[in-house]
Amino acid sequence: MSFQITLQPSERSFSVDADEAILPAAIRQGVGLPYGCRDGACGSCKSRLLEGRVMHGPHQLKALTAEEEEKGYILTCCAHPQTDCVVEARSVPGAGEFPVLKLPSRVLSLSKPSADVAVVKLQLPANQNLQYRAGQYVEFILRDGARRSYSMANAPHLLGSPPAIELHIRHMPGGKFTDHVFGAMKEKDILRMEGPFGSFFLREESNKPMVLLASGTGFAPIKALIQQLQHKALTRPAVLYWGGRRPADLYENAWCEQAAAELPWLRYVPVVSNALPEDGWAGRTGFVHRAVMEDFPSLAGHQVYACGAPIVVESAQRDFVALCGLPEDEFYADSFTSEADKQGQE
Repeated sequence: MSFQITLQPSERSFSVDADEAILPAAIRQGVGLPYGCRDGACGSCKSRLLEGRVMHGPHQLKALTAEEEEKGYILTCCAHPQTDCVVEARSVPGAGEFPVLKLPSRVLSLSKPSADVAVVKLQLPANQNLQYRAGQYVEFILRDGARRSYSMANAPHLLGSPPAIELHIRHMPGGKFTDHVFGAMKEKDILRMEGPFGSFFLREESNKPMVLLASGTGFAPIKALIQQLQHKALTRPAVLYWGGRRPADLYENAWCEQAAAELPWLRYVPVVSNALPEDGWAGRTGFVHRAVMEDFPSLAGHQVYACGAPIVVESAQRDFVALCGLPEDEFYADSFTSEADKQGQE
């Protein structure tokens, strides 16, 4: 048995199997919907059910509150149709453009630019052409079937030869995958992965100036976006705000400074929230999204691309829209929801 989903306003239709949620069916059929974590934690896939009935699987209440559900909102990543449905959802051209592949990868190199961040380069099979958009992510499939998501930190044109992706992985002590990365992983190890996923990528049709907001390893997909802008010779003004607790958290600060020096359209503002006297930090301090608000009291004519810890992304979205006049549909985000973040699921 399957159900028919019709999207508004695009009027595109696709089928969903009886045991399937709406979003994975859309991804499988190349239909571009907004989404982030695919796990009921971030709320990026929130859409409105106009007709029909769904049942939700486990999800976090902050991603979809009871009040929102009463008003007809659903999370397409965990909403299982019980009837044919009509769903109001923003179409994302390009989100389903490239095939999702399962493929092995081999560890080419592993470096640690700071105590709790690893930069891992993974060689891809030459006979499987992984195509993706700068900003998208892959999922590692662990031996027990669990999955972990990481964004590519290099734009597609920088895959190189042999083709390789760069990932930035923060150590979460006790984390099944990151303990392995920081403890046992070595060059030539083989990892199984699947991708590309995500609707976080550059909207190239716009010419609006951009705020690029990153916290911690949320810098990875932002780095890929900057590389993509440079490659496409797009010169829309952009300001990169990168926030960390201590200066060492800005583990590629030199790369950002060099990019800002070389690219006339890019400015870089590093922000540290918990600098200690011994850090000798003379730059901006406080919460990174507040630094944006100090510099841009009005974001009415901007686009914002935000990536990092959920609290940073959620605070930025709320405050930029409510206090700085940013149009709701010009905030693009990839919230880095860890397994610990997902433990609050209902």
